[in-house]
This record gives sequence, structure tokens and C-alpha cells, in this order.
Amino acid sequence: MATNQIVAIALIILGVLGLIYGGFSYTKDRHDAKIGPLQFSITEKEYINVPVWAGVGAIGIGVVLLVTGRKR
Repeated sequence: MATNQIVAIALIILGVLGLIYGGFSYTKDRHDAKIGPLQFSITEKEYINVPVWAGVGAIGIGVVLLVTGRKR
């Protein structure tokens, strides 16, 4: 399997997942204060929104890569 085909399939899968879920979340650890033996840390949950146009664009580019890769 050529590299272009792998990238194309990955783009299609990521585009479909972006359309289905609409985004993803992750946790971010911040260490705000360390006073002597005490350490205060804050865990924040952040959400990244994936726009619909990005998902559709990724699928479109993936399809184009697959189609042009087969013609060669």
C-alpha cells in the first residue's frame, strides 16, 4: 500500500470521526502553587470543536488522493 493511500484513508477516517463526534476533549494539568511540602495542582478539561467544513474537507481530500493514486 502506497503512502498516498495510507494518508488518504487516514484523512477519510478522521473526517468521518470529526463529523460524528464534532470534537474531542482532553485534560490539562497545571501546577499553580508549591508551598513547602504542599503542592496545589489544577486539572482542567478542555474541549476542541472540529468544524463541519474541516470534516467534509478531510473526506474530500482523502477521496481525491485515493482516486488520483489509482490512475497511476
